[in-house]
Amino acid sequence: MELKHLVAFCLIVAAIPVGAALAAFSQRARDAAFLVMTFGSAITDKLDVDFFSRYWYRGTTRGFEFTLVDVLAISILLGSLLVPRAGQSRWFWPASLGAIMLYFLYCCLSVVISDPKLFGLFELSKIVRGIIIFLAAASFVRTERELGLLVFALGCAVCFEGALSIRQRYLMGIYRVTGNLDHANSLSMYLCTVAPVFVAAATSKLPKKLRAFFWFCLCVAAAAILMTVSRAGIPIFGLVVIGTAAWCVSLRITPKKLLATFVLCLVLGGMVYKSWGTLKQRFAAAPIESEYSAEQFESRAFYFWIARAILADRFFGVGLNNWSWWVSTVYGPQLGIPYEAYPSATDAPSKELLYSFVFAPPAHNLAVLTAGELGWPGLILFGLVWLRWLQMGMSFLWRRAPETMHRLGVGLFFAVCGNFLQSMTEWVFHQTQILFTFHILLGALASLYYAKRRKAREFAELEEDLEETEESVETLEVSPIPG
Repeated sequence: MELKHLVAFCLIVAAIPVGAALAAFSQRARDAAFLVMTFGSAITDKLDVDFFSRYWYRGTTRGFEFTLVDVLAISILLGSLLVPRAGQSRWFWPASLGAIMLYFLYCCLSVVISDPKLFGLFELSKIVRGIIIFLAAASFVRTERELGLLVFALGCAVCFEGALSIRQRYLMGIYRVTGNLDHANSLSMYLCTVAPVFVAAATSKLPKKLRAFFWFCLCVAAAAILMTVSRAGIPIFGLVVIGTAAWCVSLRITPKKLLATFVLCLVLGGMVYKSWGTLKQRFAAAPIESEYSAEQFESRAFYFWIARAILADRFFGVGLNNWSWWVSTVYGPQLGIPYEAYPSATDAPSKELLYSFVFAPPAHNLAVLTAGELGWPGLILFGLVWLRWLQMGMSFLWRRAPETMHRLGVGLFFAVCGNFLQSMTEWVFHQTQILFTFHILLGALASLYYAKRRKAREFAELEEDLEETEESVETLEVSPIPG
């Protein structure tokens, strides 16, 4: 461990109790921590330190990461537990936490029975961090006010990514922009995840100026995703945005709605026209058919082929975060794929020779990657976790309501859908920026789900009390008068 790691460790140990105390006794400090946590989730690579880093490993996590966002999440969670806001419970069990914990325990088992264990421990630490982020968001977001802060912070992050995208495209000449993320497809997934939230917030009863800002953020997100030239991301973005609008906008046609629709179509049409050349070039140069050909090296179908070989050999998979290690070392050579084995799980290859090695990347499909690493049981458990998340959001679709908390529930459902759909073509669900932002949204969804169920219980109890009162009145009316 280097000196900088020791210094970082000491700062982290000192910062957590100070941050928790501030969050406990100052509502404004807690609000500020949540805003920075949500915005900072998009730029965690600028705020992190890696302990025992294996930067050369092509896995989903390459070290024991810790960031300022983690410090803020722990501070918010502890502050909320120690000093809850007036009129609110200290703790509630967020929906889906049980399923997440079951999946985490299975991942622990996978690390125990697999080799090497180091890479699995890296990923386990990230799962724990995601759970803490989830709990922090669930404990903080309880009312419309906190929902407004959440969407505002997301809007600031998207505007930041949009500014970076414009700079990369028009000043740096980058064909597929990445924003602050590692790859254009990562930025695409981030935008598909947050865009439905802007639609829901913009059509809610939040203050007018905030709603105008959210419409602007949606336009920025649309422009940025066109500049990613993502073949999966662009149609998914359109699908979740239109889906959210369909559930949030009333069916009554008014001149104001017609004008807004015309202006929005005009803006989006101009964006598509401006980007049409790059879109056409992208689809022509790399047709979708080639991505699903097993003969194409590192195509989407190529990873299905590898996963089938792994599952035929190992029912429980190769171990959490071990895909790259085992495919490079064993399954690649067996299948005649030109991957090279890692020299060691602890010793880094020479930096001069690192770029000459061809190590296997993670499978570009979240389900395939999960099946290869955790086997059939892990895939089933992870699938159940996703079904629980979708069920939570789907509960807001059964009726239309103008309330802000209900509208945001709809937006969060389509946010989960956007992340899920693009995960069918990418592994970057595990990327820290995506994982943290997604878990913040899941925490907010769990809080809204809890509030909705509590309101339904209170309404049912009120109906029971009214029925009992009516029965008592009827009994009094039919009872004979003594004497």
